[in-house]
Amino acid sequence: MTVRTARLLLALGAFVAGLVLFSAVLFIVTGRSPAPIAMTSAVGGPFQLVDQNAKPITEQDLKGHPFLVFFGFTHCPDVCPTTLFEVSEIFRALGPEAKDIRALFITVDPERDTPAVLKDYLSSFDPRIIGVTGDGTAVAAAEKAYRVYAKKVPIDGGGYTMDHTAIVYLMNKDGRFVAPFNMKRRPQEAATDLKRYL
Repeated sequence: MTVRTARLLLALGAFVAGLVLFSAVLFIVTGRSPAPIAMTSAVGGPFQLVDQNAKPITEQDLKGHPFLVFFGFTHCPDVCPTTLFEVSEIFRALGPEAKDIRALFITVDPERDTPAVLKDYLSSFDPRIIGVTGDGTAVAAAEKAYRVYAKKVPIDGGGYTMDHTAIVYLMNKDGRFVAPFNMKRRPQEAATDLKRYL
């Protein structure tokens, strides 16, 4: 056996020993064997809600179109209106092609955000943004499907605000999650990115 072969065998043995040690530590700490990393993220799924016109809407109504999903609420002081404005600007940059893309604004505050309230609120933004609400159980199910955190936070005076996830989700034509959609760029760049999923 040459010195080079001996070194290679020694290195290989050290690697295997390290792998076995890592697996043993992982098993001891977590109580389970290492699992394969999932290549697709389980974000999104079935929902049964109503739109700002009080008409039922489900994930099936969006099939065949890429769509953006954003969770927020109408009493939101900054993040929600800013995001809705940015989505409106992207739709404007898309021009006629915006008709093939959908955007959902799903409330995390169904107690206050009725269809009528959503309709009035969204009148300040692009008309192609669909406001979505429902009863507490249905909204909670949608939040769970999209892995959204939302919590009521009391404020002075007896009212409340909502602490919530502020991600814009990009879903493809099949309703599958693609990635968080980057809003921090020029509308034309974001529009060009969206066109890839038409």
